[in-house]
Amino acid sequence: MLAISSIKRKIGDTLLEAGVITEAMLSEAMDVMDREPEHQRRRLPTILIQDFGADEQAVMRQVAVLYAFNEVGLGDTYKSQEQLHRCRHAVNLLPESFISELIAANAVPWYASGNKILIATSDPLERKLTNLTEKLPFRHHEIAYLPSDKLKVVSGQVYELKNEFLELLEEYSSGVDYLDEEEELLTEEQIDAEINQSMLNSLVEGMLVEAVRKDVSDIHVIPVDKSNSNIFFRVDGKLQLWIKQNNIRPEALCAVIKDKTQNVDRFERDMSQDGFIQRMVDGHQIRYRVSIIPMVGADFNRKFESIVIRILDDRKVITDLEKLGLQPNAKKVFVKAISKPSGIVIITGPTGSGKSTTLVAALYAVIDPSVNVLTVEEPVEYLIRGARQLKISDKMSFDLAMRGILRHDPDIVLVGEIRDLKTAEIAIKLANTGHLTFSTLHTNDAPSAVSRLYKMGIEPFLIATSINLVMAQRLIRKLCEVCKRPADKDEPLQEVAKVVGFKEEEIAATTFYEPVGCSRCNKGYKGRMAIYEALFFDKEIKKIIYDSGNNIDEDLIRQTAIRNGMLTLRASGRLRIVNGHTSLAEILAATIDD
Repeated sequence: MLAISSIKRKIGDTLLEAGVITEAMLSEAMDVMDREPEHQRRRLPTILIQDFGADEQAVMRQVAVLYAFNEVGLGDTYKSQEQLHRCRHAVNLLPESFISELIAANAVPWYASGNKILIATSDPLERKLTNLTEKLPFRHHEIAYLPSDKLKVVSGQVYELKNEFLELLEEYSSGVDYLDEEEELLTEEQIDAEINQSMLNSLVEGMLVEAVRKDVSDIHVIPVDKSNSNIFFRVDGKLQLWIKQNNIRPEALCAVIKDKTQNVDRFERDMSQDGFIQRMVDGHQIRYRVSIIPMVGADFNRKFESIVIRILDDRKVITDLEKLGLQPNAKKVFVKAISKPSGIVIITGPTGSGKSTTLVAALYAVIDPSVNVLTVEEPVEYLIRGARQLKISDKMSFDLAMRGILRHDPDIVLVGEIRDLKTAEIAIKLANTGHLTFSTLHTNDAPSAVSRLYKMGIEPFLIATSINLVMAQRLIRKLCEVCKRPADKDEPLQEVAKVVGFKEEEIAATTFYEPVGCSRCNKGYKGRMAIYEALFFDKEIKKIIYDSGNNIDEDLIRQTAIRNGMLTLRASGRLRIVNGHTSLAEILAATIDD
């Protein structure tokens, strides 16, 4: 025990001296470590990163220095073709069984020569990696530190991951001897017979694995007719056809997915159902949220169902506000709003606009062991360390859970969505009784959230006194840094730029970029980022709402907020364009209502 205490104190002192953490963070993190069961005890750096929001790269860089691990990939050398060639050469020298273990340990072979191999990782103290290196077929091995963002780039370029389920599909002949096609309704025996003689299991398992590896957010399985289905992947917000599955009854494909999904009834085809799947993919636990709804097809005698599978990968959870990409003014007022001891912080936007990501990052910014954090979501998307996440079930409805939290001594509460007057009233009550409350609302922009709450039945004076901030957001696609190119400032481009809000002198001073398309992106775009409209409820905004009576003036609220420094969604988008992150077309499409 003395040795462990000495080691963690040594790491802690190093991080303190470097200014990466505070004394309070260190003291509380060490207490957390001492309380954890020995067989489940996390290392001090892990606790500081996961529970206290310490910067991962700053922490791990100091740990690497302390234990004399060299850092590799300095500057842009990590993505040079020469270095990637060294990595691929090293991978080819390793037995295939080691590759999956290296992936699970978040490591990549940096180079191999003679009897020596160098392994790069973002966590040099990872126990799995230490045990693995001793089994590698090299006499000498060394571990080096590579920041996590660089490691992700290198891994994506170096590892050619095989999908064994899809490989099995290649051996499958599409010619299937079908049963009588004249049957009006398929029996379960007929569906089972088709499943047993096909490779549908491999198709579904391969689909789940491939979606994770391709950074897909959602899988759509859509029946086309009696023997064909289409499977789409949503990548960077856009649906892309992945496979046309021919000569297989949609009912059989749906039955296989249902069999793999918990909390759904395979034999129910007349109502919507929700369930989940869990799988280990490349050494990581992945959860899939499954939504099934009945739909009408070309053949009215068939009971077709549409399936959408949301991929929940905890590795994508942003726990650091700095990584959200908030623009300066939005970041300033957002931090101010979540730093208050009470009040409501509302994130608005359509489905798929990243609201949950923002809320989780906000929670991690305020969570510490001294506060009781409760969440009520339906469904729960991501597990939040340090929070008690209430489970919604037949016996615990959303409304009952909301009432229950009032009696559960909360300090901070996350309400998944303000969906009706009851939910809104409880959120207001929490805010006005000294609780910091986070929630979401479906509105087009920040000022319209005020009108939405009023129309639900919340009095203006309660809106004015209980809300700290409303922030609207949208996700936009980022231009590929490899292939984007400057666009010609012809007349059509200038007209679009003016529609987006650029003035003539701004158009002259701005380099506009357009998508091209290459092997590393999706038609010129790679990844997504957010644009924000942060409406902070200062004294002036509160007074406008308080004095509004029965007439909420959204335009007055908007103009006042703009005068006080708020960027609209479109103005936020213009900044993204000026910085070369996205295109005019993307901002125009994302802010069509402005």
